[in-house]
Amino acid sequence: MSRIKLKLPADQHFIFSTEITPRISDINYGNHLGHDHLITLLHEARMRFFKKYDFSELNIAGSSIIMADLAISYKAEVAWGESLIIKIALCDPSRVGCDFFYFVTKEGSNEEVARAKTGIVFFDYKKKKISRIPEAFAKLLP
Repeated sequence: MSRIKLKLPADQHFIFSTEITPRISDINYGNHLGHDHLITLLHEARMRFFKKYDFSELNIAGSSIIMADLAISYKAEVAWGESLIIKIALCDPSRVGCDFFYFVTKEGSNEEVARAKTGIVFFDYKKKKISRIPEAFAKLLP
């Protein structure tokens, strides 16, 4: 069986980090963090990233974003009560978007939990059209 392989970006590309503790409702019948709930935690980390730069998903210097793709490689279980560190890097910029790369580890032990990538595209919801990367966001790109 072939597996998704996500290569870590260089350390200097990780420009944001946040700590998140999964809630009991994020734990599944296997007594670990559910795969679908990890996606929700990645979304929370992305929202915190945007807030740090005074953006939101609907207003990044006048533009919005739309998700183009998602890839996750799971590495370790997470039990209730364990805190996670989610680091974000911006990678592979294009004229209209970029990739958000997430590196998830357990707080304290630094054990790798997951690697993930979401491809985002800038989007004008009023015109229902893809738009260019706003200049204010482009300044964050490598």
